[in-house]
Amino acid sequence: MNRFLAAERALRTAAPHRLVEEVRRVLTESYAVEGADLLMADYGLTVLRPVGGEREPGAETGLHNTPQGRAFASQQPLLEETGDGRVLVHLPVSVRGDRLGVLSLTAAADRCGPDAVAEWSDLAQVLAREVVIAERDTDLYLRARRRSRLTLAAEMQWRLLPGNSRVHREYAWGAHLVPAYAIDGDNFDLSADDDRLTVTVTSGMGEGAEAAQLTGLTISALRNARRAGLGVADQAALADQAVFAHYRGRAHLSVLLLEFEFGTGRVQVVDAGSPRLLRLRSGAVEPVEFEPQLPLGMFEETDYAAQEFFVEPGDRLVIVSDGVHATAPDAERDGLRALARAITTTRLLSAAEMPGAVLRVLAGHREITTPDADALVLCLDWFGR
Repeated sequence: MNRFLAAERALRTAAPHRLVEEVRRVLTESYAVEGADLLMADYGLTVLRPVGGEREPGAETGLHNTPQGRAFASQQPLLEETGDGRVLVHLPVSVRGDRLGVLSLTAAADRCGPDAVAEWSDLAQVLAREVVIAERDTDLYLRARRRSRLTLAAEMQWRLLPGNSRVHREYAWGAHLVPAYAIDGDNFDLSADDDRLTVTVTSGMGEGAEAAQLTGLTISALRNARRAGLGVADQAALADQAVFAHYRGRAHLSVLLLEFEFGTGRVQVVDAGSPRLLRLRSGAVEPVEFEPQLPLGMFEETDYAAQEFFVEPGDRLVIVSDGVHATAPDAERDGLRALARAITTTRLLSAAEMPGAVLRVLAGHREITTPDADALVLCLDWFGR
């Protein structure tokens, strides 16, 4: 334990851009590990990319059908024998269920007992926390997540997002956005306190930096209202006023706002536009319909009313932007059927893995590789209290 505390202290006091060197030093000197690499998941969740270290610059490891990818997906340590008396140990690097990457170690086989692997896993979680903090002071880890340059709009959008996944006592969620390197206006936001969870999914309007600015203004206005303690109807109304005051009706934005009560399962909803909600309950997928209201910013001082429904432990809710469900103007019903099949097909995956899998299934169904518009899938598994 003293060894672990010393390692934790070393990471906590390391320079933000030297975390990889420090974790490698600690593992080598204190745990007799022969090598260590930190691999970060890219924005598209397709590959793992090294942060500095011993690999060639730009080297990538696939997230699918590789030992490192399986450790990332399962969030469990994975041991890979090399045949020369050594073992590669792949450890998930995550914070509260937000999956950042994998720490890959090389060690002698006789040093890879269960206790050692468990201690290394704990150290990988410490590293994850320090990486999140370090990103305030260095671009090193953000650069490692990029297979190619982000558009300006995508750069603006990713800085608004709360991560890709989380796991909590009452719920777990995961989300996936495509195209990852050129997203324009689709976005999501989540916030929880002791008794409730607020979820926001937006479907943007326009393209490029202008679309990102519209979404940024809307998300900031919604957060401002939420942090003032207002309910979802008032959050929508104040964000609507902020958007209209700036654009005078020339631009608007669709949003689905949900507020979950942990104690009762009651959900307050404002449906102001195109994001759709589907529920998987007892093996059956069905859309959850609400009375539609005007998108934010269309008219001055629009009034919004909250509706409600209830969730039960075991429910899986899937929210999609219009880039997902609108397969064609004249084929929305077929598109929803395809989406329901994709949700059923991926029902055994975790909330973190499910959104990306749904988009891959739909891409095959639609025989496309790059969507014409932003596509966002958010999955929420409800456990209740």
